[in-house]
Amino acid sequence: MSGHSKWSTIKRDKEKTDQARGKIFTKIGKEIAVAVKAGGPDPATNPKLATVIAKARANNMPNDNIQRSIKKASGEGASVNYESMMYEGYGPGGSAVICDILTDNKNRASSDVRHIFDRAGGALGGPGSVSFMFDRKAVIATKPKAGLTEDDVMMIAMDAGADDFDYNTEGYTFIGEATSLATMRDKITEAGLEIVSAELEMIAQQTMDLPDDKYTSFMKMLDNLEENDDVQNVYHNVNIKEENEED
Repeated sequence: MSGHSKWSTIKRDKEKTDQARGKIFTKIGKEIAVAVKAGGPDPATNPKLATVIAKARANNMPNDNIQRSIKKASGEGASVNYESMMYEGYGPGGSAVICDILTDNKNRASSDVRHIFDRAGGALGGPGSVSFMFDRKAVIATKPKAGLTEDDVMMIAMDAGADDFDYNTEGYTFIGEATSLATMRDKITEAGLEIVSAELEMIAQQTMDLPDDKYTSFMKMLDNLEENDDVQNVYHNVNIKEENEED
């Protein structure tokens, strides 16, 4: 078990500008709506909602926004039904890209995502076109805890049944089989760590480096996808460079 998983090489933390924060709040609001409709408005009896609320707070989403989203999904005010879909295809340089979609307008989402792929020189594919290159995994992110060493976190990962973990000063990430999400979440919580997010994610089996020109096009495509309100998550197999490497 390594403290630095391959997952960390393809993850990018975007700067929380006001505009980016607004996009994040919109997407989390959708997740709250879906969680409430699936399991009710009480986080005490709806683990999925409790996890989304923790994610919202970790992203500094105001409590008023959280409660408004819950009430809206509970029927207090206008409610929107969201459909979940997955689009996949190839980006610049033959990169593999998967998009999780949560939308109230399938035609708009499909058109927008296809346009982003096309504009980047890529191509949106059919179901299974690139997903065979990925594994669906349980990914749990937590806040750091004072005094914990990498060995301590490794022991927590092993006890939780995680296959891998990522350790850094900003927090810890635990990765395991998709069927282990609930068990991992409970064990990690019992260990005293505060969970920021607990979700199923698509992790590339193999990652790739892109030449500079293709990398620039890929990053622009990634930005455009992440800025789209219908795109909840983007998974890919490209190694993301450190900021100082891009300069």
